[in-house]
Amino acid sequence: MHFLSAGCLGALLFTALLSQVSSLDTVFGFYGETLEIPCKGATKEDILITKWKYDKGDGLSGNLLVKKENENVSVSAEDEYKGRVSLASNSSLLLSEARLSDQRAFTCMVVSGGDIIEDTVNVVIYKTPLGLEFTEKAEELEIGKQTKLGKCIAEDSNPAVNITWLKNNKPLLQDGQSINIQNSVQVDPVTGLSTSTSVLMYSAQKEDTDAQFSCSTENSLGQKLSSSSERFTITYSTENIMLQVIAPEPLIEGGNVTLKCEADGNPAPTSFNFNLKGKETVMVENDNTFTIINVSRDTSGEYKCSLIDNPTMEASKDITVNYLDINLSPTGSVEKNAGDALPVNLKVDASGEYKVLWTKDKVKLDQEPTFTKLTYSDTGLYECEVTMGALTEKVSFELIVQGAPVIKQLLKQRSEDGRNKVLICEAEGSPKPAVSWSINGTSSNEGPFINGKITHKITVVPTANLTVSCTVSNDYGMDTRVINVSSLFEEVRMDKRDQSEDGDQTKLVVGVVVGLLVAALVIGLAYWVYMRKSKQGSWKTGEKESGSSEEEKKLEEKVEENSQKAEV
Repeated sequence: MHFLSAGCLGALLFTALLSQVSSLDTVFGFYGETLEIPCKGATKEDILITKWKYDKGDGLSGNLLVKKENENVSVSAEDEYKGRVSLASNSSLLLSEARLSDQRAFTCMVVSGGDIIEDTVNVVIYKTPLGLEFTEKAEELEIGKQTKLGKCIAEDSNPAVNITWLKNNKPLLQDGQSINIQNSVQVDPVTGLSTSTSVLMYSAQKEDTDAQFSCSTENSLGQKLSSSSERFTITYSTENIMLQVIAPEPLIEGGNVTLKCEADGNPAPTSFNFNLKGKETVMVENDNTFTIINVSRDTSGEYKCSLIDNPTMEASKDITVNYLDINLSPTGSVEKNAGDALPVNLKVDASGEYKVLWTKDKVKLDQEPTFTKLTYSDTGLYECEVTMGALTEKVSFELIVQGAPVIKQLLKQRSEDGRNKVLICEAEGSPKPAVSWSINGTSSNEGPFINGKITHKITVVPTANLTVSCTVSNDYGMDTRVINVSSLFEEVRMDKRDQSEDGDQTKLVVGVVVGLLVAALVIGLAYWVYMRKSKQGSWKTGEKESGSSEEEKKLEEKVEENSQKAEV
């Protein structure tokens, strides 16, 4: 069952029908199928009576059915509509086995309360052709002589379709000289359906060798029908031969190459010899192609094709197979420990000049990566792209540097307002280490984990001297450091005390030094006087006292001892 609104299928309004029913809504149906004709008045509430009738012509109308409130549908249709009409749940008229004779006006009358609404709808029946047949084909075409090429027939359609002739899928237009097209339409007196016929008279040219001729139609719905395609023999001797290489661009190893040998002539040659690099000749019968499967770099070389009955008429082509082989070690996912070395080896085998591009995490690198001693910052996705013309190969490896975490720094500092202390723990490790403190703090802040490094800060207000530890850990191990944190109040008192004690200690040191210098001076002076008197006494008596040298030595030792004490 089909319901086609005028808005969706306006292309189906035929010129004759438009002039007659331009003021009416139009419903389009398909020949032989059930048609649904809507009733606009059925949208009213409290419908008492729904009645359908049709225009019989000459100002007469025929009744089809009536539906009264709370009663079953009463069908009164006769003649051609007997047994073909019924009422849908939405009060639309259902008309089965649509015919061309159904192309007329149908009226829905609705009684609702005190209102009587009538809505008239015009019906157009559409039918696609049974098919499109290409018949009466010519056996051959003679150059320069107009010949009946064939006839195309589209049977049983409504409206009649136009037939278009095609050569190599392009329309042929009548020019009155080399192309003449004769069209006709015949209407079946019983069904009213139309049969369209088109005959093509054609004068062939040399370039029509291997041309494909066909015909097609397109109805008002945009549906297309095409006939089979036909080739026609054009008689003339072979003058030219050409070898065509059909292959993807660029041609790489593993692909297929098709050699196609084309020659003019009437009839055109259908069998050829294919010479493969001068090493082998293959004869192909009833075909003009030879396919080389799974080519390799050894396939490169010169290929030829020739006529079997005239080997001197040949054509040749060079085939070049491009190749680009790359081998990277390592590949895939690579897990290494920090401090290890990782050699990276890239081998390239190519048929021409190539370029290498390395990236890390999609960022271009200036050179091939080397790892003599891995660090956490080396973690990332390394991709290598090798290009040679239109050929591109990519390889990659993902490096994951892992290891037990190590605390690099454990710092303390006062906050900007001086009221708090900020403890900072900086660590390295991978996977990302967890950070914990031995005390609770406020404003805990963890920086981003970048290149195996992490920084964690907490803010504390110590009211007493503390020893605080920072611990970092992951699956590979842990590390702990401690730091002494003094009370903010103790630091303020100690700062004042330190300033006072520094002044007193300076005065004490100066006094001691001065005292020692004075004592050393007095002792030295006393020693000098004593020695002088001793020497004078000896000169006076002229005697040498026994033990005087020993006493003098003891006195000198005593003076030296006092001098050393003074220096201390």
